[in-house]
Amino acid sequence: MRALWSDQRKYEIWLEIETLACEAMARLGQIPEADAKAIREKARFSIPDILEIEKRTNHDVIAFLENVADSVGPAARWMHQGLTSSDVLDTTLAVQMAAATDLLVQGVDEVRAAAAEQARAHKLTPMMGRSHGIHAEPVTFGLKLALMYDEFGRVRERLIEMRKRVAVGKLSGAVGTRAHLDPRVEEEVCARLGLKPATLSTQIVQRDRHAEFITVLALTASSIDRWATEFRHLQRTEVLEVEEFFAQGQKGSSAMPHKRNPITGERLSGLARVIRGYAVTALENVALWHERDISHSSAERIILPDGCTLLDYMLALTTKLVRGLQVYPENMRANMDKSRGLFASQSVLLKLTEKGFERQKAYEAVQRAALKTWAGDGEFLANLSADPEISAVLDQAELLDACGLDRHFRHVDKVFRDLGIG
Repeated sequence: MRALWSDQRKYEIWLEIETLACEAMARLGQIPEADAKAIREKARFSIPDILEIEKRTNHDVIAFLENVADSVGPAARWMHQGLTSSDVLDTTLAVQMAAATDLLVQGVDEVRAAAAEQARAHKLTPMMGRSHGIHAEPVTFGLKLALMYDEFGRVRERLIEMRKRVAVGKLSGAVGTRAHLDPRVEEEVCARLGLKPATLSTQIVQRDRHAEFITVLALTASSIDRWATEFRHLQRTEVLEVEEFFAQGQKGSSAMPHKRNPITGERLSGLARVIRGYAVTALENVALWHERDISHSSAERIILPDGCTLLDYMLALTTKLVRGLQVYPENMRANMDKSRGLFASQSVLLKLTEKGFERQKAYEAVQRAALKTWAGDGEFLANLSADPEISAVLDQAELLDACGLDRHFRHVDKVFRDLGIG
């Protein structure tokens, strides 16, 4: 990813755009074919020389063109013919954003593969599901990871859909009218680069496209943050159902030798905040003066390469985190037992309504037993059995069935089949 956003790669794309434009003009009979051939064969650039020229010109594209012209000779007069700087800059950004998206999709695929692997391994590993941080009903750790797999499927879809709208170039001149360049040149150059030409532009490709690009990156980072936060919570000492891999020789604290901290998840959560901040900047870049000002340019030189490089790193780190998760099923079961069977409250409620109880009456009866259990007075099953209203309609076998785990996991196989992970 870093190579894609390097100065070397940027100038390579600049040169290719300028060369392709000359070749297209030659095929249309607008410039000599020999000159287009000379540009293709002779054109070279030197980054140190470009930077030295830029000290004088204070203009990066002009500095580049001056440097390339030194290697090309007289034929260089045709380079940049009818173009403006943004033709080169924005078309280059389109190439880079499209290629970056392809790399990010690969990273998402790795995350999904890691999540699917863990999901299959813990398909029926029971654990407590929580709402508001409070014990709710049982789930499996496999279902959690299947949910992650599903979420990153939507991440993948967004990236692919967004790619269509950012893979758009322009060679339409100073205000987008194509006044000095045949539209066929734009069409050919964009096609050769794997882009579509903008149907209409100003001096620039409109920045709603770039804002969408960064916003999708930010949303992807937020999905990473969501799962990093989940694993961090599950690693708390009082919970300890999963834990980040802790390598031999690793240290958790400079002061406390016992510490094993969720530093990877914390790092991911922090980095997600950075990319979400970039999204705000990208949205601010949409509103520019008339046919263009350059207030967006300085910001994009930071947020586009940094955002892509950072997210690429985050995806790789997320894959490593998920693959290395230490899972503790015994702690999951012990934590489930802490609420002494209260997770069965809805199952009992529904059985009572099936027996003819009004829902409110059934709710109150189950809640009585639940509150007694919450207070530390016995197990939920025993308190249910001791309630005369409940025991009058539900025998012990029915209560045992309602308080079991099987009903909660009856559809796990279907979920996995529907997701395509077995």
